[in-house]
Amino acid sequence: MSLLRFAYLGKSCVILTDREIKIQIEREWIIIDPRPAPIAYSSTSVDLTLDPTISEFKRPKSGIETTIDPSSADFKGEAVFQDITERLTIPQDGYVLPPDKFILAWTAEYINLKYETRLAARVEGKSALSRLGLSVHMTAPTIHCGYDGRIRLEIVNHGLFQIRLRPGMRICQLILEQTLGTPEKGYQGQFSGQTVITG
Repeated sequence: MSLLRFAYLGKSCVILTDREIKIQIEREWIIIDPRPAPIAYSSTSVDLTLDPTISEFKRPKSGIETTIDPSSADFKGEAVFQDITERLTIPQDGYVLPPDKFILAWTAEYINLKYETRLAARVEGKSALSRLGLSVHMTAPTIHCGYDGRIRLEIVNHGLFQIRLRPGMRICQLILEQTLGTPEKGYQGQFSGQTVITG
């Protein structure tokens, strides 16, 4: 199946336009659920929105040191996150993120990049929010071919002012890229099929 024909020149990649993204969603070659509203599209990306569920990191109690060793053989990221964070639901009037605070959040949309479609993606911030100092990922923008789940966001306020986050706001943009060839296997990392855990 050829979803997008292109001439491969050197190491260039192909970024899908809004038209191609819409075609692939309509044909269910990729899934974004719920489907993006017309306002979500720009020429080469589609906006995703903020889920009401976020995770705040717990501050260590006075006199107690907490050290995390990600290189440990039995390190399991999700289990660690559950121990060191607490889940909150953003109220309708919003969540005020102060300067220098780091939280984990989710997109409201479920994403499925079926590996046979030869698509990968990048999640990036929106310029209007970035200019306020808000970042939505630390160093992990890649959404691998075959990914299936919601996208977790690493949100930090690097600015000088508090920023009010509201559920359903357009928080990031997804840029879809065609890979050169089909991967031998789809994404099978620890975040495959991840959903928002409540409670």
